[in-house]
Amino acid sequence: MSRFTTQLAAGLLLAPALLAASVVQAHQTGDAIVRVGVVAVDPQENSGNVIVGGANTGLEVGVDSNVQLGITGTYMLSDNLGIGILGATPFSHSINLNGVGKLADIKHLPPTVTLQYFPMAAGSTLQPYVGAGLNYTTFFSEDFTSANKAAGFSGLSLSDSWGLALEAGMDYKLSENMLLNASVWYVDIETEASFRLNGVKSKVDVEIDPMVYMVSLGYLF
Repeated sequence: MSRFTTQLAAGLLLAPALLAASVVQAHQTGDAIVRVGVVAVDPQENSGNVIVGGANTGLEVGVDSNVQLGITGTYMLSDNLGIGILGATPFSHSINLNGVGKLADIKHLPPTVTLQYFPMAAGSTLQPYVGAGLNYTTFFSEDFTSANKAAGFSGLSLSDSWGLALEAGMDYKLSENMLLNASVWYVDIETEASFRLNGVKSKVDVEIDPMVYMVSLGYLF
């Protein structure tokens, strides 16, 4: 056997090992992933009727969508299980009184923690996952429009909410540390909006239950 043939055979034998060493390793025990991108909240609200002084007005409210800067994090407890966190800059929404028009503006933050399951092997470049966990939503900066204040609306306050969160997503490894992510959540958010109309105590119960969508770039530490 010639020297060239011997070297070629040795190279062929070594190739699989070298290839395996070069495969992007991802989502292993102890890894931490931070993702930053665009996140949209799309309420799928179900409103009760507006109650004014105990009287049912028959009117309902709606909540519009909003897009903000989002950040998520994952810490891998094992090669297949991780703890996920969802955060964002404050979301701003308009509350609309159906058949009447814009009623008020509000802001909220929806921090969410989930247990994530990654079914693929640690060395897979494509890493789909699903998760379930808990959401806490806090509302603030609740304010009626100027026209509605003039009409006698005042004292708007929305109760905070605890609820179930479900998610599905996918990481695609671009390099040793960079990845592309797309993810979606369903979040159970229920709140009671209380206010006064010409001094009369009033309220409306709303199930906001948004779908949350995010596209982001991530970095693996």
